[in-house]
Amino acid sequence: MPHPLLRHLAALRPRTLRARIATLFMALLAGVMAVTVGVAGSGVSLFAHAVAERDMAANARVFEQLIAGRAGQLRDAAMVVARDFGFREAFALHDQATLGSALASLGERSGAEVAAVVMPDGTVVASPGAPAIDGKALLPALDAGRSSGVIALNGHLGLAVAAPIEIPDLAGWLILAQPLGTRDLDALGRLSAVPIKASVAPASTLDPAQRALGLGMIGELPSPRGQQFVRLSALPSLQRGIEPRLILSHSLAQAMQAYRALNAVLVAIALAGTLAGLWLALRIARSISRPLSQLAEAAQRYAGGTVAKVPVTGDAEVADLAQSFNAMVDAIEERERQIIHSALHDGLTSLPNRRFFIEKLDRAVARQTPASRSMVVFVDLDNFKIINDTLGHPAGDALLRQAGQRLQERFPDQMIARFGGDEFGLLVTGLAENADPASLARTIHAALNDEIEINGRAVQLSASFGVAVGPSDGASSDELLKNADLALYRAKSEGKGTYHFFEAALDEEARRRRQLELDLRRAVREGGFELHFQPLYSMAEQRLKGFEALIRWNHPQRGLVSPMEFIPLAEETGLIVPIGEWVIRDACARAAAWPENLSVAVNISPRQFASPVLAQTIVQALAAAGLPPGRLELEITESIFIGNVERTLATLHSLRGLGVRIALDDFGTGYSSLSYLRSFPFDKLKIDQSFVRDLGSDASAAAIIRAITTLAAALGIETLAEGVELESTMEALRHEGCDLIQGYLVSRPVPSGEVAGLVQRLNGGQRWAVSAGRAG
Repeated sequence: MPHPLLRHLAALRPRTLRARIATLFMALLAGVMAVTVGVAGSGVSLFAHAVAERDMAANARVFEQLIAGRAGQLRDAAMVVARDFGFREAFALHDQATLGSALASLGERSGAEVAAVVMPDGTVVASPGAPAIDGKALLPALDAGRSSGVIALNGHLGLAVAAPIEIPDLAGWLILAQPLGTRDLDALGRLSAVPIKASVAPASTLDPAQRALGLGMIGELPSPRGQQFVRLSALPSLQRGIEPRLILSHSLAQAMQAYRALNAVLVAIALAGTLAGLWLALRIARSISRPLSQLAEAAQRYAGGTVAKVPVTGDAEVADLAQSFNAMVDAIEERERQIIHSALHDGLTSLPNRRFFIEKLDRAVARQTPASRSMVVFVDLDNFKIINDTLGHPAGDALLRQAGQRLQERFPDQMIARFGGDEFGLLVTGLAENADPASLARTIHAALNDEIEINGRAVQLSASFGVAVGPSDGASSDELLKNADLALYRAKSEGKGTYHFFEAALDEEARRRRQLELDLRRAVREGGFELHFQPLYSMAEQRLKGFEALIRWNHPQRGLVSPMEFIPLAEETGLIVPIGEWVIRDACARAAAWPENLSVAVNISPRQFASPVLAQTIVQALAAAGLPPGRLELEITESIFIGNVERTLATLHSLRGLGVRIALDDFGTGYSSLSYLRSFPFDKLKIDQSFVRDLGSDASAAAIIRAITTLAAALGIETLAEGVELESTMEALRHEGCDLIQGYLVSRPVPSGEVAGLVQRLNGGQRWAVSAGRAG
């Protein structure tokens, strides 16, 4: 027996309005449901792929870190034996029995399959029963100072480390090696979050599809067990002629299995929604068909230009519809006028908007000549966000209205427009050849840089602007606006409350800046950064307490680019967030290899601090590196407090809850640092180097430092002085009660590879000497 809904549909005549509305509505609903299911299914599939690739990349880093950690354990064991007096004595006396016994014992203790000594000529002395290794093939890497890598062991690959034997000159190398077999790699695979199969093979033995996959890239490749996600990583080699590759694979079917049930649920929901929509379509068609037919004639007359109304009669719904139609007819002329005005004017200031400004600028440019010039001024209010955040948005709106009003008063016959936000435009047309644009610029500057009153409170109005004059600065409206914007950018870079006229050199500077931004984005993608580390030295304990991580960018063409140049650009473009995340991860990974009593300090920019994933990034970095939270210190400046102080304090408390330390950088330079100390218990205060630099010549600097150290001691907060370069400065800081110092007196920032030597020099068991610090 047919469903009642289907019988109802069959009774509808296709030519009636009711039938057409119902049919169209049902067809549209079915189409929307089909598209929704398709898009959702595709989205689920893409999401599953993305999650699988992300997990794959994360676990690849885990594998590499585990292998590196195992190499570090072997290297530590080898270094202990290589430095043992008895072992070196047996080696020097060529006591084969003692050497063999020591090598066998070392292999058992370290879990290594091979323990051997490689002579400078490539001769190998191995523990009894150990697989043979090719000593001559190892010599190039050993001579180059390489301490770990992959070697060949009986036709297989193994992880090997080397420790130099010095008596006192280099006399050979102690080698420990462990196979990278299926059992070992499967054991590592069980540590990952997803089922991953791992293997190690020379690059020459990879199949063409794997070789085509770039290092560090994740690809989808076929296999006898179905499609697989595959990732290749390069492992360091200690033997000539071997290019080892770590191959990780993860089944695509396993990655997608959890999402199949979700697709089935989506289909079921779509079917239920379609049936409900069919019923709703009939109800809607029935309710609107009659009032539409009554309005058809009136609508046709109105479309022909005749103002037509319908009688307000019938049911309540029909009467409401007729009344609404009549109200629409009555209001249409006023509505059209309002729409036109709104399309061309700013709602807050009632000034023309950017669209209206450009329309008038186009007409002015078409008429401009050297004797009748066009002057375009691009204005940006200074510190508008701070005024909005501190005084409230109503005060900010009042400031915008007063700024526009002041421009209108000075230039009543010219076009004043608000472009949006805190930006305004001024168009002066018909500027004579002998007219002085600089005089107009001074008038604008006087109007927009003055004290004004908002809600009974005196507020300093400050603005910067750029000026372009056509036709010399541009023959089109786009070119004039662009050049005025470039001049504004230069004015903002030179300070607040200034203005600048366009110069040809600004265009070239903008191109260089765009190129630098492109290079910076490429460096973020390709890992073009490295970290240097500057020691933090405790004067009270006479030892190294940690390092501050400082980012360096070695540009392929320009060489070393100053952080003062690329960090502000990264802040402006938002690239500081991924750069900052990389710094946290790399700093944690590096610090994990240091002695346990050393910490690492990382600077957190205001934009990175506002990122909602900052805490997650820190947790992941600490977990991946195996670094205790107490060994990570986050350095912030008080600029993060500008705006929502409550949210900032909540974020600081959540970070403190992770166990990391919080330091306030550049202390003493802000206008409200003391209030922040009341709101949040910082672990460390970093005294700005401007006070340290003036310590020997300005008594007030010493007084300020004394006040800071006394306050910090009372609050239980450490103090650190930056920029210490002279021994006399260090002694003065010690006298004033400063806890730690940082600067060239101790050491310049050094690459990560030189940290171990610096730690040994500064914490060598002797009292630190100034000369040693200068040598760093």
